[in-house]
Amino acid sequence: MRTEQVPVKCLVWDLDNTLWQGTLLEAPDVALTDEVRAVVTELDSRGILQSVASRNDHDHAWARLEELGVAEYFVVPQIGWGPKSASVRAIADELGFAAGTIAFIDDQPAERAEVAYHHPDVRCYDAGLLPELTSRPEFSPAVVTEDARQRRARYRAGFRRTEARASFAGSDEAFLRSLDLVLEIERGAESDVSRVEELTLRTSRMNATGVHYTGDELRALLADPDREVLVVALRDRFGSHGAIGVVLLAYGSAVWHLELLAISCRVLSCGTGAAILNWLIDAAAKAGVHLAADFRRTERNRVLDIAYRFAGFTDSGCSCLDGLGGEPRHLVPQRRPLPATMTLVAPELRG
Repeated sequence: MRTEQVPVKCLVWDLDNTLWQGTLLEAPDVALTDEVRAVVTELDSRGILQSVASRNDHDHAWARLEELGVAEYFVVPQIGWGPKSASVRAIADELGFAAGTIAFIDDQPAERAEVAYHHPDVRCYDAGLLPELTSRPEFSPAVVTEDARQRRARYRAGFRRTEARASFAGSDEAFLRSLDLVLEIERGAESDVSRVEELTLRTSRMNATGVHYTGDELRALLADPDREVLVVALRDRFGSHGAIGVVLLAYGSAVWHLELLAISCRVLSCGTGAAILNWLIDAAAKAGVHLAADFRRTERNRVLDIAYRFAGFTDSGCSCLDGLGGEPRHLVPQRRPLPATMTLVAPELRG
């Protein structure tokens, strides 16, 4: 895919004569136009993160951003006296974004050229293009989900979480307990289709089959009384992780068929995969049915492969698997404990 076709995930702003009018060192009362403010708030509402790469005194520039009421919109700002290419790289690394998803806007051709030279995949824009940014396709996601609107808040919560772990003296399990994790599993609705479709497309390390479901396919599953589309969310004392997983389950008289489990990699360390599997296993045992799970090995989903096997799924055959197609893994009914490191809130499944 060509770079210009890749959606922008983060726009990096220059400050002087780009975000605001004037040069801060020469005129401390630099102003922000209504037009620029509208661009900042609109991109934020679309789930596009924003940051700063500026040659300025950090404290002075940040104080002015706060006075203008826009500091909250910028994550991992890089304000100092180094080259802007280094600032852009630091922002991409901190966010974990590929260079091709980063955009940079600056009024100075030399600054844009310096960034483009070191990072040819970063898209660079003249500040004169500001009025048209929100109408450009790379800044216009086809669908804006509620999850996307909360993206900035999630990243800020993630930074606080990382800082807390760095200063925590106990074990990983003790830290997870301290987070007050709540795993919420809910039946999907029409409003969840876009996010669920995105999860099936983008998750790879924690995707049991690698199969992508389109919006129309998901809507058909939502309308099927013998199927469940379950959306998984996670929150803790720092905030919400948003929708982090999807479960596609088909009911049968003797067996429940777990057709897909996909979980975002950003919550890999929280034990969400094991918690979801244990909940499903326990629910199937209470209903007196076997549980079968589709699994297709890929180059990237070894972690989930291990999670399935630790949960007790085997490749052994059983008559309850007849007619399911493929080679699903089988699990006999057994009760499983709920996770010790989190609270689980979930619906009652068919008994």
